[in-house]
Amino acid sequence: MNVEDIETIAVLGAGNMGHGIAEVAALAGYEVRLRDINEELVENGYDQLEWSVGKLEEKGQLSEEEAEAALDRVTPLVDLEDTVSGTDFIIEVVPEKMDIKQDVYGEVEQYAPEDALFATNTSSLSITDLAEVTERPGQFCGMHFFNPPVRMQLVEVISGEHTADETLDTVEALAEEFGKTPVRVRKDSPGFIVNRVLVPLMNEAAWLVEDDVATMGEVDSTTKFDMGLPMGSFELADQVGIDVGYHVLEYMHETLGDAYEPCPLLESKVESEELGKKTGKGFYDYENGDGADIPTDAGSEGIESRLLAVMANEVAKLVGNDVAPAGDIDEAVMLGAGFPEGPAKLADGAGLDSLHETLDELHEETGAARYEPADYLEERAGEGFYEQREDEDGMEFESIRIEHPGDMVGRIVIDRPHRMNTINEGILDELDRAIDVLEDDDAVRAVLIVGAGDDAFSAGADVQSMAASADPLDGIDLSQKGKETFGKLEECSMPVVAGIDGYCLGGGMELAMCADLRVASERSSFGQPELNLGLLPGWGGTQRLQHIVGEGRAKEIILTADRYDAAEIAEYGFLTEVVENGEFEDSAHELAADLAGGPPIAQKLTKRAMLRGWEDTEAGLEIESQAFGHLLNTEDLMEGVTAFMGDSDPEFEGK
Repeated sequence: MNVEDIETIAVLGAGNMGHGIAEVAALAGYEVRLRDINEELVENGYDQLEWSVGKLEEKGQLSEEEAEAALDRVTPLVDLEDTVSGTDFIIEVVPEKMDIKQDVYGEVEQYAPEDALFATNTSSLSITDLAEVTERPGQFCGMHFFNPPVRMQLVEVISGEHTADETLDTVEALAEEFGKTPVRVRKDSPGFIVNRVLVPLMNEAAWLVEDDVATMGEVDSTTKFDMGLPMGSFELADQVGIDVGYHVLEYMHETLGDAYEPCPLLESKVESEELGKKTGKGFYDYENGDGADIPTDAGSEGIESRLLAVMANEVAKLVGNDVAPAGDIDEAVMLGAGFPEGPAKLADGAGLDSLHETLDELHEETGAARYEPADYLEERAGEGFYEQREDEDGMEFESIRIEHPGDMVGRIVIDRPHRMNTINEGILDELDRAIDVLEDDDAVRAVLIVGAGDDAFSAGADVQSMAASADPLDGIDLSQKGKETFGKLEECSMPVVAGIDGYCLGGGMELAMCADLRVASERSSFGQPELNLGLLPGWGGTQRLQHIVGEGRAKEIILTADRYDAAEIAEYGFLTEVVENGEFEDSAHELAADLAGGPPIAQKLTKRAMLRGWEDTEAGLEIESQAFGHLLNTEDLMEGVTAFMGDSDPEFEGK
């Protein structure tokens, strides 16, 4: 079955995940049958779905007509035969117990059409064992959504031992139709990708406290403020539910061995029913205390090294056993767990040699199986999980790409789609180098800067990674670095075009301000939301924006922190052109190519005069006069005059 053949989807289980998946499918235009074992459960699930759709409408993310249409596509049911008969795709979202799930598939098999595909939303259980209950194991796979499905981008698509490639291709395509990012798990392995990394990390955090190596505050301070992860390890366990992580760990212990022995600290929390936020108390007190009150400066290099070593070991096991390549692991963990960088990149940054040595020492000291280094970690210890990527000119980059699409255009691609192309310190460094590369390339006459993926040019600065440092001096240094890099782009001797598709917010909009011209798709969204965060535009936006749209409009945009669609911001003078979504790539390239065909010397001197004139009109006029005189003696001028007189197109050579 191909994705084009799927029209009706059955969701078995109307709990939080079930009604969330049903909502995602309905919003994507599919007919959905939402089923649970009794009227009360299924009606409660539908009510929650209706509430969620209503919130999307309230926030302006859906029109009233779209919201009503989505709800009309969902049918709540109890009878299993009515639910699965005639459906094309069936996803089970029942409690995470192997016997319960197997019973469901045994019953579903009686009523499902022969060509229907089966999927399970399990977070860790064996896809192969579940598939073998059915008579169609080739049509069975895992489709693991993350909570809440409406907001979370990641879907792990998991192969069982018998799963056909066609099934995986179709389910990945279906996830994309849902507006999600699928990451394939190539081999049925407990915990798949995200839980396989997060759960051992949570377990190791608990062992650090259990063995009196560190306090809970020291561990969470290290995780959150030194490693830059979105939450402390114990804070995350409380958020997810300590029992949830513990049961995944139990299953991994049962299937993979003693390397996943649960820490007694976790077991005691589960036994005492202190499960985290949902019970009011876990590692932190959410009823009578301050919740997760984590010190910002209590971390240590020793804790960080130990946590990174355990995480790197899990990545090595996944890659070495062909469960997933390092790039897919990083993408999954960044999308599913909000890491600012993936675990493989974090490990490479720390050095696999050092992390391997840490594990060796811990294994020798404690004898614990969890510290035994994976064979693949030892194999890659001298190199890293990644081969360093080079652009076409041999320059090494991680978060941007340089491309040469032709027509004398050099294209810079901000390549962090998993983080909405948000800008961090690393991107500023790489952008600085990329400008030099293109400036030195005689085959490039114009620069086009775009964002990777379909969602964002750049949704702003990576505030999460910046917030990891509470030092004001670090903030000042970062602001200064951004100003220098953006200023370098603005002063580039060639014309620069910003091709904007999707979100262009905060630091992303400040980056676009440095371009000479800006073209955007109709669906693009603009704004300077910094004041809503208690910040201000820190990379030159307070100055550049008023030069582009005028002081009054600039104050409106910055002080209100409102969002503007492409048509609105174009009326303010920010955009050169707004184009239809399907024509964006061609239009952006065409504009850059037109500029690339212009007279290079005249363009360079014109930009210099205009930029200097912003600071000092008299100085700008003086540069203008000198440039005019210089241009009178260039071959480009003669080419332009000759072409004009002959009614032909000039071919400027920059001479």
